[in-house]
Amino acid sequence: MRAFFVGLLFLAAVAVLSGIGLLLLPLFLAMVLFLRIIIGFLFLAGAIWLLGKFILFIWEKIIRSS
Repeated sequence: MRAFFVGLLFLAAVAVLSGIGLLLLPLFLAMVLFLRIIIGFLFLAGAIWLLGKFILFIWEKIIRSS
């Protein structure tokens, strides 16, 4: 009888945690969307920064060679 109650308690815990996960699904989807946008902006800013760094490096090489 004790094993039955332990199994029943386990199934109830799984059901409760699944319900919480199901209710939090829209929040997780929204967080993923915003995280994807933020990472995209960070990559864009990094690419622009690297482009500027490269241009300044080439500009100094041109100025020093003349």
